[in-house]
Amino acid sequence: MTEAVGRTPLVRLRNVGRNAPDVPIYAKLELANPGGSVKDRAALGILRAAIASGDLKPGDPSSKTLIDATSGNTGVAYAMYGAALGVPIRLVMPANVSQARKDIARAFGAELTFSDRLEGSDGAIRVVAEMMKTESARFFHADQYSNPANPQAHYEGTGAEILEAVGDRITHFVAGIGTTGTMMGTTRRLKEWGRPIRCVAVQPAEALHGLDGLKNLESALVPAIYDPKLPDETRFIGTEDGWTMADRLACEEGLHVGHSTGANVHAAVKIAEEVQAKGGRGLVVVIACDRGDRYFAPVKWERKTVW
Repeated sequence: MTEAVGRTPLVRLRNVGRNAPDVPIYAKLELANPGGSVKDRAALGILRAAIASGDLKPGDPSSKTLIDATSGNTGVAYAMYGAALGVPIRLVMPANVSQARKDIARAFGAELTFSDRLEGSDGAIRVVAEMMKTESARFFHADQYSNPANPQAHYEGTGAEILEAVGDRITHFVAGIGTTGTMMGTTRRLKEWGRPIRCVAVQPAEALHGLDGLKNLESALVPAIYDPKLPDETRFIGTEDGWTMADRLACEEGLHVGHSTGANVHAAVKIAEEVQAKGGRGLVVVIACDRGDRYFAPVKWERKTVW
């Protein structure tokens, strides 16, 4: 399972990008990772780094349990790769994350604790901090918001894969801001390329928004791994625009994605159209963060015997 992470495809968005034919838009389908999201890369990178340092000992009953705050996708990835590697996982999630994410994480054997639904991912971070004050001997705090293994996974993986595929043509890169790992690591790698690539961060326009997994950094705890000097530009996208584009991607491109992907693609389309309007040419790569199915309310997964 761990070897199946990465090498995700780039797919051209021909229909939602039809108004800018000279500036093609390619979606990096991170939803094709085994866990269904871009967070597979960071979670696996964090697990591998902790195992290499001896902080986690796979299969050893004396090993600490990995604990972290998550809005869902990283938790699913921790649970999946923790199961594959023999590492116990404890997740703290806001109580209002989708039922699908809760059920999927539990299916892989992870233990769940829920934080206040009104405090979002910041509330989950605070709950983990309190747990570490009293149970630090039991847990290894992965802390995806400050762990350098998070952006490093994208520096070594996402960024390198994009350059290998379209390094001679890419002019713009677009990714949403959550933990900021995807933007930080990928941008660092792209900036080492021998030609200019404009890297654009996407944040929700509202403090209280419906773009799950994204952060409005003006109203939220700023991750320690975030470097505000790295993105060339930040675009603020409204919840309605993100949801509308997610619907368009399903109906016009056959891509069923989450709303953070909708926000990313909305920004990418606007960028392509602006470049086209000025008579320019280019190529935009945008991160498709996760699948849309985990936002549905699923049939309950249960084992029942009827005599």
